[in-house]
Amino acid sequence: MLNRRTFVISSVLGSVATLLPRIPFAATKTDARFILVILRGALDGLAAVPAYGDGSYASKRGALAITSPTQKLDGMFALHPSMTNLYQRYRDKELIVFHAVASPYRERSHFDGQDLLESGTAELKGARDGWLNRALSGMPAAKGRNTDQVAVALAQNVPLVLRGDAAVNSWAPSRLPDTDADTLQRIADLYSTDEYFATRLQSALAADGIAGEGMMGTGMGGGKRDPLNGFNTVTSAAGKFLAAADGPRVAVIEVSGWDTHANQGAEQGQLANRLRALDQGIETLRTSLGPAWKDTAMLVVTEFGRTVAVNGTRGTDHGTATCAFLTGGAIAGGRVITDWPGLATGDLYQQRDLKPTLDLRSVFKGVLGSHLGVSENDLETRVFPGSRSAQVLAGLLRTTQA
Repeated sequence: MLNRRTFVISSVLGSVATLLPRIPFAATKTDARFILVILRGALDGLAAVPAYGDGSYASKRGALAITSPTQKLDGMFALHPSMTNLYQRYRDKELIVFHAVASPYRERSHFDGQDLLESGTAELKGARDGWLNRALSGMPAAKGRNTDQVAVALAQNVPLVLRGDAAVNSWAPSRLPDTDADTLQRIADLYSTDEYFATRLQSALAADGIAGEGMMGTGMGGGKRDPLNGFNTVTSAAGKFLAAADGPRVAVIEVSGWDTHANQGAEQGQLANRLRALDQGIETLRTSLGPAWKDTAMLVVTEFGRTVAVNGTRGTDHGTATCAFLTGGAIAGGRVITDWPGLATGDLYQQRDLKPTLDLRSVFKGVLGSHLGVSENDLETRVFPGSRSAQVLAGLLRTTQA
């Protein structure tokens, strides 16, 4: 069980003392919340959002095709049947689906693809920090206050997208055993005169109180075999942190398990189970945010897509373009945004992948500018340098926030 005693022992051992945000956070000047979810391993966009209306879809996908979709978005696209909550968000006009989208990366290495996705540059090793970290100082929420009171990574380690000169906070579920009340009190008494420890202890207890005691400590990618087992725990905590009046306004969550080279499945199977867990985690976050959901934008992205055709082990290999999701109460949703390239052989990238027609940086710019108030000058010069070709994607939010 995850509770305050678990964290105190963690602090004493020095193993995860830096992983909890210092609560309370300072009040911010805006109510806009932003959550970035990174799906590591390369999500199959044609599985999550099948292009059932494309004349080449069924033949190209073969055993992976979903030819009679139950959750149609329009005459071309549908959501995977496992994603029932996101389908409701679409019907409530709180979800935008982007398709045939990609970062500037055109090779097939997870490590390099994630590097480019998070650095926000057009070239590998083009930056040693992340685009979201560079954006923090330009957000109204960070004016006159520390950036580590505004942004939090819910991960065992701060991901590249949030690393940089701007300080950020982090929190992750502990996997250490519980501690009895007597031990907890003895530790608190022992270090009560130590200003540093006492301050961190109070921060830890407050953070754990907001995240909620009694959560299952499955961790993020550890503890249990399936990395998605802890996703609900993390999204529940994220919602509580961001819902607080004096809480952070930006959060990053990462989850692995999307590299489906074998036995991927179609309506049912390995990938369907992962999509169901992702869908439920997003719904948990919505519930946890409560009224703050109306001020929220949540963007779900991955490093690249997968091949259009099934491989010899009933899975898919590393590809290029994929899909992305933008959901939240602040989103002008109920739309699929794409310049669809088609799935005929001549329309594919290198005759094997969905061809990219939309730059993910255009989506990032649209959210950062309209929702979080980052200026166009900052977006073009500091946050995404050398990205003029990736024009800002406007009209993603219900109202412009500055």
